[in-house]
Amino acid sequence: MLLKYKELGVGKPIVILHGLFGFSDNWNSQAKDLSNYYKVIVVDLRNHGRSAWDEAHTYEKMAEDVIETLDSLRINQVHVIGHSMGGKVAMHLVQKHPQRIVKLVVVDMGVKSYPMHHQELIQAIHDVPLDQISARSQVSNYLIDRIPQDRVRQFLLKNLYWIEKGKLAWRMNIKVLESNMDLILSALPKTEVVHPTLFIKGALSNYILEEDHEEIESVFLDCEIETISNAGHWVHAEAPKEFLERTLSFLLR
Repeated sequence: MLLKYKELGVGKPIVILHGLFGFSDNWNSQAKDLSNYYKVIVVDLRNHGRSAWDEAHTYEKMAEDVIETLDSLRINQVHVIGHSMGGKVAMHLVQKHPQRIVKLVVVDMGVKSYPMHHQELIQAIHDVPLDQISARSQVSNYLIDRIPQDRVRQFLLKNLYWIEKGKLAWRMNIKVLESNMDLILSALPKTEVVHPTLFIKGALSNYILEEDHEEIESVFLDCEIETISNAGHWVHAEAPKEFLERTLSFLLR
């Protein structure tokens, strides 16, 4: 599947892969900063953003989508930055297509499987009566009690768009994402990776714990794991300056 993407800057290419329920717009600020040094391609993964919807939502398929999109752009080798689910896509990419990847930055995602933890979020999305709503503000008001965390609520609201006059729709294929959640939360294969890889975790997040480091290092043989102290799961958005500094320090080395 050819993915929708945004392209900024010139130079050596970097591909940015967003997380679950996200899309390329979530990375606008970081992509702009990185475009001062690199050619940046920010994609919408399948079933997200402006890319096509499909019944299949596996990491193998998502990785192949990225390769197909790079082929269409005649790009042979890239650095890859991936956040959360996008980080797991990036890890599958380097395992399946090692010759296409130079360096990898994985943002707040480990190699282990994760327990289901999106039930309330998914139910809230399902429950929004979009057929009765005519303004974004109404959706925000509807979600306040169901999703009290303002950052999470605003993150979801970015997915709303006007499919036609007076009719809102979600940019994400929530039905397929929900049905494939076991696959999305699954562990990475144990195929060893020798590429230089930087794992950046948020100190306020529980996605990568101290006890996870050994397992990560057993798969990624040339990796660094760094913690940003004042950030949670959305490290790049919560601590943008420190995220950019650490990412560039690693990529430009």
